[in-house]
Amino acid sequence: MNHIEGKVVLLTGASGGIGECIAVSLAKEAATVVCVSRSQESLQKVSDLVDANGGIGVSIPWDISKIEELPLLIKQVKQLVGDVDILINNAAIEKYESFERYTQQDIKSILTTNLFAVMELTRLVLPQMIERDRGHIVNITSGSGKKGIAYNSVYSGSKAGLWVWTDALRQELSSSNIGVSIVSPGYTDAGMYAKSGLTAPSSARVAPVIEVATAVLDAIKSRKVEVIIDGFGAKLLFAIAQFFPEFVDTIYRKIGITGLYESYVKSKAVKHNT
Repeated sequence: MNHIEGKVVLLTGASGGIGECIAVSLAKEAATVVCVSRSQESLQKVSDLVDANGGIGVSIPWDISKIEELPLLIKQVKQLVGDVDILINNAAIEKYESFERYTQQDIKSILTTNLFAVMELTRLVLPQMIERDRGHIVNITSGSGKKGIAYNSVYSGSKAGLWVWTDALRQELSSSNIGVSIVSPGYTDAGMYAKSGLTAPSSARVAPVIEVATAVLDAIKSRKVEVIIDGFGAKLLFAIAQFFPEFVDTIYRKIGITGLYESYVKSKAVKHNT
């Protein structure tokens, strides 16, 4: 069992939604939470919530998509609170679109934030974790990385890369005391899809965001390799998709996942053309 009390946690995407809930949950474990996001005003609010709930909150406004500046971020964290004990890569961006309508900048932005920045932040904090032989890395991914979602292909690709890379990294560090975990939220009541005004398919389970935060803490404390919030049913579906991808395509259409994003993209196109 790993303890979180007194640990320095670097949390990206901390300014709201899942990130805010994770930050408050870490605060209740008496952690020092370094909250990173682009929004200074929102970050300060989350940092204050951390202080109010028993932790120590530090807010650092930063655009993690500027890869070349990430060493400066880690240097600033070290100067303020010391070495990072726990890295939680939560920041991500998503854009629903027909693939041919994505711009090169869209693709670059999604892959950089969702995958490249995660790898680079991990690369920067890992040496001191290895030197001390302790630490934990949690990557927030998505079921889209196990089975691609139509009209969300670039996000799906970024999360697939994150999932497989995390698995490989975990194997490299398996003989150490450094934990590596994946947490896959599925649909939540504060997810990115909700911010776009979308409603989850009627057959989908929408998890309260606190459930994601609890899963993150549990992954750290119990050194869990993988937590899929949607549970056994989702795991079974992902496994079936490895052998029968077209069958699961049909299931996705039947339960409304494909139609959800297709209708959103088409409605955007209509508005754009009128």
